[in-house]
Amino acid sequence: MRGLAFAAAAALVLGTAADAAAADAARGQDLYESRCGGCHSLDANRVGPAHRGVFGRTAGTAPGFSYSPAVKNSSVVWNDRTLDAWLTNPQALIPGQRMNFRVATAEDRADIIAYLRQQSAR
Repeated sequence: MRGLAFAAAAALVLGTAADAAAADAARGQDLYESRCGGCHSLDANRVGPAHRGVFGRTAGTAPGFSYSPAVKNSSVVWNDRTLDAWLTNPQALIPGQRMNFRVATAEDRADIIAYLRQQSAR
């Protein structure tokens, strides 16, 4: 039984890595600009915080942005999994947060996340 649980966990990790590799960062840039750009920028705080360097950053810590107490007090660290959960349903990930936007399809979320990952590496 323990081997089965390990195999399932390994498949999940490998599946996530494969999904990340298959994501289209160029398409993600277009999606980011059209869906996220009204409130966010890579380098400037707007209605939402700046996103460059988001990967590996703890939620609520982008310099100069006024976060909700819920986000400030969360222990969420942004990575593929947490960003996917956030874009799927921000309120479910961090109850009490202020973002009222969701990305409905997994492919769109994966592409936006691939773009953000690419921009965080620069």
